[in-house]
Amino acid sequence: MYSTIVVGAGVAGTVIARELTKKDEKVLIIEKKNHIGGNCFDARDEHGVLIHPYGPHIFHTNSEVVRTYLNEFTDWRDFHHEVVANVHGKYMPVPFNLHTLKEAFPEEADALKEKLTAAYGMGNKVPILDLMNHEDPDLQKIGKFVYDNIYVYYTMKQWGKKPEEIDPAVTARVPVNVSYDNGYFADKYQGLPKEGFTPMFDAMLNHPNITVELNTEAKDVLKLERGRKYFRGEEFDGKVIFTGPLDEFFDCKYGRLPYRTLRFDFEYYDKADFQDGHSVVNYTVSEDFTRITEYKWLTGQDCEGTTISKEYPFAYTGAEGEIPYYSIANPENEALYQKYKADVEEYKDFYLLGRLAEYKYYNIDVMVEKALDLSAKIS
Repeated sequence: MYSTIVVGAGVAGTVIARELTKKDEKVLIIEKKNHIGGNCFDARDEHGVLIHPYGPHIFHTNSEVVRTYLNEFTDWRDFHHEVVANVHGKYMPVPFNLHTLKEAFPEEADALKEKLTAAYGMGNKVPILDLMNHEDPDLQKIGKFVYDNIYVYYTMKQWGKKPEEIDPAVTARVPVNVSYDNGYFADKYQGLPKEGFTPMFDAMLNHPNITVELNTEAKDVLKLERGRKYFRGEEFDGKVIFTGPLDEFFDCKYGRLPYRTLRFDFEYYDKADFQDGHSVVNYTVSEDFTRITEYKWLTGQDCEGTTISKEYPFAYTGAEGEIPYYSIANPENEALYQKYKADVEEYKDFYLLGRLAEYKYYNIDVMVEKALDLSAKIS
């Protein structure tokens, strides 16, 4: 019945499934979760607030191709993302910029601004490490403040590191912006689908040549044996686009690929606002969670109450309910991934696509672009 089987109904799987229908292919998508959209899935909670169960997702891109493609399936709510850090109870814009400088050094801000602009020029970005190693002690002071109060403890929580395990040469590459721009992203297009991410995916999958099966584990129905592909016990000669975790498809036979995962604790408050109108607040020097998201400020909802989520990172173990979010890039993990990748290379028309299948982190726009490129190459 099907010429292509796509494993996973997230961004990668949905885009390539839709593209392959343009070649008159009949596509079956099998999805482990009980919904489409992958981690971009959104839905209303019991209080009617539109939330992102897997954490906040904001689309941003400079790609005209990607933006034009997604415009076929959704209208947009423009949203210029701004983030603040809670530093000892005070909200400070991040990435660190001249507004943050005023908050951190209220008495010295003007003089420090003059030194920053003289050394690096207005509108430029300066790695924290450059400031920490600068000959001027005042510029060193700025770099040390940003490193100590905004990045070190946050990095410890996010990646499960001890202070001595954090390499300043890596962490301190994060820039200080010598400008008054509070924007978290610099991309030309920023926003969220006007009706939500899930309706956008619904529109993509609304095609007579696409069938979606939810609650279906790939390794239960798809087998690779001696150079041949089998689907539900019968040999399958069509294409397979695999977007899931490659190690788990092979029962982690070489060992589990390390990831960081997240736990989201959702709380509803019967009041108009929780964090002074900020959609995302990072907790960089306190608390066990890394950030709080208040969803109504992302989506522009007009609702009396508000729902927030607190985000707790920890090491992924593969336990029930855990989701692999962030691959951990190092030579050892890449070598382990290559063992799994080698096991599928002998199979004709078996393609790996996406952050789990490729063991890389991709933003939404890059994932769309990669899916479009792969579709063009294989069909």
